[in-house]
Amino acid sequence: MKAELEQNNATNRLTCEVETTIKIIGGRWKVLIIRELISETKRFGELQRALYGITQKMLTQQLRELEEDGIVHREIHAQIPPKVEYSLTPLGESLKPILYAMHDWAVQNLSHTNDHNS
Repeated sequence: MKAELEQNNATNRLTCEVETTIKIIGGRWKVLIIRELISETKRFGELQRALYGITQKMLTQQLRELEEDGIVHREIHAQIPPKVEYSLTPLGESLKPILYAMHDWAVQNLSHTNDHNS
């Protein structure tokens, strides 16, 4: 009984932490935004062009949420017209292994999924 309770507690903690991570980087666009910022700092327009189908409003919202969560850094350069650049914070950089693992998983398993076969 005690072992079962300990296992349930461990599962609940894992679920809670996974849910928190999904809350921060989940959704259709956030992981893709992070992917674009892994290699270099980008301006808003560069991000929008790289993320086919994202609206200006959605990109703005997603960047704000990532900034609030400490994943993305927004730097405003004092010039006319204003220049705004986005980059990953150290916390955002710490997500690289997760994205690389997702990539590796897809490469190894994509042929086994229904989405790929249809």
